[in-house]
Amino acid sequence: MLNPSLRGKAVAVGGNEEERHGIILAKNEVAKKQGVKTGETLWQARLKCPDLIIVPPHYEEYVKISEATRQIYNDNTYQVEPFGLDEAWLDVTGEDGVEAAKRISNRIKRELGITVSVGVSFNKVFAKLGSDYKKPDAITHISRDNFKQIVWPLPVADLLYVGRATEEKLHRMGLRTIGELAQFPIPFLRNRLGKNGEMLHRFANGQDCSPVAIFGETPPVKSVSNSITTVRDLVCRDDAFRVVMALCQSVGSRMRTNNIKSRRVTVFLRTNELVHSTRQVTLPDYTNRDSDLLRAAMSIVDSEHNWRIPLRSVGVSASMLSNGSAGGQTDLFTDQKKLQQMDQLQSQLDKLKSKYGNGIVVPATMLVDRDLVAFEYGYKFNPFGIRSGNEL
Repeated sequence: MLNPSLRGKAVAVGGNEEERHGIILAKNEVAKKQGVKTGETLWQARLKCPDLIIVPPHYEEYVKISEATRQIYNDNTYQVEPFGLDEAWLDVTGEDGVEAAKRISNRIKRELGITVSVGVSFNKVFAKLGSDYKKPDAITHISRDNFKQIVWPLPVADLLYVGRATEEKLHRMGLRTIGELAQFPIPFLRNRLGKNGEMLHRFANGQDCSPVAIFGETPPVKSVSNSITTVRDLVCRDDAFRVVMALCQSVGSRMRTNNIKSRRVTVFLRTNELVHSTRQVTLPDYTNRDSDLLRAAMSIVDSEHNWRIPLRSVGVSASMLSNGSAGGQTDLFTDQKKLQQMDQLQSQLDKLKSKYGNGIVVPATMLVDRDLVAFEYGYKFNPFGIRSGNEL
């Protein structure tokens, strides 16, 4: 829309290779037909598609268009539940779903100059699947009568909430299509996948009765996370410690802002050979202290990585959340007064960072390699608080 000369050509949105974010963020249908995939490196994409045109992200435009489309949705129904920036569920009960989809699609095309793909169905899972079924500028109707013909032959990965790890588990069970999953005995799925196995079985059979939320309602937060592809490989524990500390401070700060605490910490690691691993640990009590998150996260790093291979990416997530006002478990061997002092200190640091930026107070260990942790503290953070121009 912004550059009509790109129409009909293989185009992808790519990250910044100089900052080691050189992956495909999105691609058009021309590039997709040549094998370009979201998440792969730019050099891999160019091997498949030599004439690929890679453009940088325009996040502000993306947000502006997303807000404009959402306004059109709201003009049609008050039940609009966002699913990321560029997708949403709409409940149009009481009118013909396909006709509503045509009306919304035509208005978006006319007013915004872009196309949308719409899935129309009797539940949210199949509506989402229908929106991905055919692109671009398509409307797919999945009904109670035809869903077995349309949905069941599709790969299990097309089903909502089937990620890479779940897909691999299902493949090891011999389940490659949604139909095979739908007809597999529930006890075996529950045994292998827990309650998620039973949920996916229901989804595959069209048994999703979750309502579309009213626009403006905020669903409860299930996790708080942050991750980074580092500017250089992490070659030792000290490197990882600094990056993980910065990530934990980011996660902890957001939890404290939202008055929530966590009892589970998950760490995501990716080596420079692009091998992924994810592990989690359950804490003895709920917390939103940076130090508690850091201790738990580094215990995972220490147990999972031996440093024969450098790390390229690290992520930290806090889940199993609870209201921050809830009382915690105390014991005879913890200095409660010291914990209160730590919380008071943390509160003051949060106020300083909120007013002056994260770089106003930094742990001394971060000064060893500022570029490595600049994603959290800013690229020109001054460890001594000396004014330089309009920066602090």
